[in-house]
Parts: sequence; C-alpha cells; structure tokens
Amino acid sequence: GDKRGIRTNTHSYLHPLSKMSHIVKLHVVSSATNVGSERRFDKATTIGNLKGKLEMITGTSSISMELRLQDPDGKDICVLDKDDAMLGAYPVVDFLVLKIIDHDESNTVGTFEDVSKVEKFEIDDETYGAIRGTVRDFKQRNKMGRFNPEFAAQAAATADAKEHEGEEEAKAIKVGNRCQVRVGGTKRGEVMYVGKTEFQPGFWIGIKYDEPLGKNDGTVKGKKYFDCSAKYGSFVRPVHVEVGDFPEEELDFSDDEM
Repeated sequence: GDKRGIRTNTHSYLHPLSKMSHIVKLHVVSSATNVGSERRFDKATTIGNLKGKLEMITGTSSISMELRLQDPDGKDICVLDKDDAMLGAYPVVDFLVLKIIDHDESNTVGTFEDVSKVEKFEIDDETYGAIRGTVRDFKQRNKMGRFNPEFAAQAAATADAKEHEGEEEAKAIKVGNRCQVRVGGTKRGEVMYVGKTEFQPGFWIGIKYDEPLGKNDGTVKGKKYFDCSAKYGSFVRPVHVEVGDFPEEELDFSDDEM
C-alpha cells in the first residue's frame, strides 16, 4: 500500500513537468515573406498536421511546403521531411528556427514586399490634373494649399521678401571697406563682394578675412565671386557686417614669447 502511494505521488509530481516538456517554442520564418514570429508547438504534433497549421498562418500551401530546422544563426540542422513523424522525433529545442520553404513558384505571397519588383505607374502632369477624385482635384475644388489664392499670395510675398533680404543694409557697405563680422565670434577682414548670389536668395557680403577663419576662396558651388586664399573667404548676411576703421590686428609678441 505504501509503495503504491509513493508511485501515485511520484506520478502526480512528474506529470506536470512531462506535460511542459511537450511544448517547444520555435521562431517561425517563411521564405515567402521573411517575417518571423515566435510560436509554441506540441512535440506530439505530426509534421503533416504542423504543415496544416502553418498553412493557415503563412498562406503557403502544405503541399509545396518544406520545413527546415535551423539554429538561431540560420544554419540548417535538419529537414522535417516525414509527414507521419512527430515533431518531437526531431532535435527540437526552444528558440530554434523553423524555416518554411515554399517550392510553389506561382505563389505570389510576399511578391510585392520588394517594391523594386513592382512596375511603376506613371502619368503626366496634365493628365493627372484632369482626373476627378485625386488629392489635387480635392484641393482645387476646396481651394486648399497652393490652390488657395490667399496661400498663393502669401507664398509670393514670402519669396519676394527673401529676394530682397538684406538689401537696405547692403547699401551702406562697399567693396574695399574694412569690416568686422559678428558670426561665430568676431572676425575682421575686407569687403570683396556686395550683392545677390546664385547659391541663396537675397543680398550677401563676400569677406576676405585677415586670418584663415573662412569657408572658401571666394568661390561657391562653382561660381567665383572674388579671389582670395583658401579658408580666407566667406559670405555673410549684411546685418552681421559692420564697416569702419577696423585695421588688421597685429600679433603682439612679448619678450617672454616669440
């Protein structure tokens, strides 16, 4: 009686562990989508039934499906090729990869995940503008964005303001003036250019600094506005330039330093 009691107690103690060991966690990845997810499977499930479950998950037909067991680095361990064999008959442990290979070339699952394979539909601007129901058509009918006269007027005013930015300040600055610039610290130099440029709207002042504290040699984006040594030239807005008696600062060498 005592022995049977021990066996009964032992059996009831081991059963939960045995049941837990029947479940394995695998990272399922499909060759059709390359998207993975962690799934729990019963080791007592046959490979045939497993394929049926995976077909519902991935859309890959169980008939054209090949299952491979891989390590976390994607290296093949074995192929689960016997439909009547149980999953537990293979060396499955938690967190291995279950790779689903789809051998059906006609399967379009995942085809359009790579947009480079999608043929682009192109339409000219005039044709698009004549189509009803587009975003542009909606904005035109509701006078939104650039189709709003007020918006267009405001955009034009902003563009005009940018074109004339710094014009008044530039009138007081002449080529050849000595100047002091208050951008990124205080620097002295000579005005080499006053006016508009091709690289930005508005008025700009070209400066040749006394020291190599600039950004160019008087050339910006291939266009030369003035000549100077590399790193001595720079362009700044007129508001940051003060002209006047700003002689070149001489280095003061004391007897203690040469």
